[in-house]
Amino acid sequence: MSRAADEVAASAVALAIERGITVATAESLTAGLVAATLADTPGASGMLQGGVVAYQNAVKAGILGVSEKLLSAVGSVDAEVAMAMAEGARLACAADVGVSTTGVAGPLPHDGRSVGTVFIGVATSSGAEAHAYSFLGDRAGIRSQATVAALERLLECLVRADLPPVK
Repeated sequence: MSRAADEVAASAVALAIERGITVATAESLTAGLVAATLADTPGASGMLQGGVVAYQNAVKAGILGVSEKLLSAVGSVDAEVAMAMAEGARLACAADVGVSTTGVAGPLPHDGRSVGTVFIGVATSSGAEAHAYSFLGDRAGIRSQATVAALERLLECLVRADLPPVK
């Protein structure tokens, strides 16, 4: 992973441990890169609960609890789906924060979305939010950019004062 990803992951791991906050991931287009980047950071076992690679909609629905009706209506590349995935990871792994990635790495469009369209979801006990991105590059580049973006959104969430750990 990139130096930027490693640096953001190190900051997120340190802050989560300092605040006693646990994290879980739900990843589609990044297929575990977010969790792996966090896990590459020394001390990550003090905050990383686990993750789900949910490449297929059946996994998004069956394991993460994303509504099949929502998936049928909007497809897998959508802000609401990203939020539901993050919440599903948070609940499935009993974590304080869930972070998710869903999008199109290419080479072809998917679910009516163009290559480079990415949604990052973040969920806490206070609710969920999604962030939309349009990345440029090849498949590996888009996945790398999405990983960095997910780690940045996670770090922003951890910095916020309104996030108490759920105990």
